[in-house]
Order: sequence, then C-alpha cells, then structure tokens
Amino acid sequence: MLWRLRRIFYPFWRLKEEGIDVAVAAPSKKTLFTVVHDFEPGWETYSEKMGYRSGWVDLAFKDVKPKEFDGLIIPGGRAPEFIRTFAELELIIRHFFAENKPVAAISRGPLVIAGFGLAKGRRMTCYVAVTLDLKQAGAEYVDQEVVVDGSLVTSRAWPDLPAFMRVFLRLLLKK
Repeated sequence: MLWRLRRIFYPFWRLKEEGIDVAVAAPSKKTLFTVVHDFEPGWETYSEKMGYRSGWVDLAFKDVKPKEFDGLIIPGGRAPEFIRTFAELELIIRHFFAENKPVAAISRGPLVIAGFGLAKGRRMTCYVAVTLDLKQAGAEYVDQEVVVDGSLVTSRAWPDLPAFMRVFLRLLLKK
C-alpha cells in the first residue's frame, strides 16, 4: 500500500479493521511527510497544508516481493508525481496487473498507472486535474465516485474514500 494523508490513514485503518495485514512501501524506508489537500470556498484548486509525519514505511520499493501481496493501493496527493519515477515501482505495478490482483488508485494515483502504460483501454476516474493525462494515456475517463474495470478500482478524491474502500475490499476479499 502506498499513500498520502487522508488517502493514507483511512485505507490503512479500514484494511486493519478487516484483519488484513498491511505493508506500506515507499521509495525508501524512512519517515513520510504528509500534506493535507482540502477544498476552500472560492478556490479553483485545492489548498495544501502540512500534515502528519508517518513512520509507517515497512519496505523500500526495491525490497517489495509482489508475489507476497494480494492487493495494492496507489496513493493520491502529490506522491504519484514523484513515485512513478522509480523503476522498482513499475515492476511492482506490472506484477499486480499481470496477475489480475486488485489494484486501487485514488485522486492522482492513476498517474502511476498511466505513466507505466497500463491505462490504455481502461475505464477509470481520477482527480479532475489528472483527467487529461488519463485520456492521453488511452483511458476512458468516467466522472463518478468509483469506477471498476476488472480488478482495477479508481476514485476521484478523498470524499470518495468510503465507496473506494468498499469496492476495493470486495475485490480483495474475493481473492
């Protein structure tokens, strides 16, 4: 599971509630500095404020053995712009797609999928600012709180988290 603040804590604890073992991976095993993205009246985009520090990184990308995991959550927030530059992450993502394991991406998370050439022909949603990227990557953009395409679950932003996790858990627990 990879993440950012609301898109970190809610999925993390929701999975734990179901008794699922959760491992958090990042470019390196270190403290993550999170930010809070929120919507402000009259703003055309979100605001960004300092969030919490998270010491919950269990593995560096290079140490992840994808065969040992049943599902993957790709974070929203600003992380996808950065983490998609790591070749080790591409190997992880491609494993999940090749094995048809549940993958969920929220907000800007679909940038990772698009960046690795895995969006083409897929029905997906995302944060509004990522819409053009998805379309250019060959995805069919759908503006709804959660979109399921096979084992891929996507959502627009943190207000969609309850539906996002409900659908992801349904797929994950089937496996």
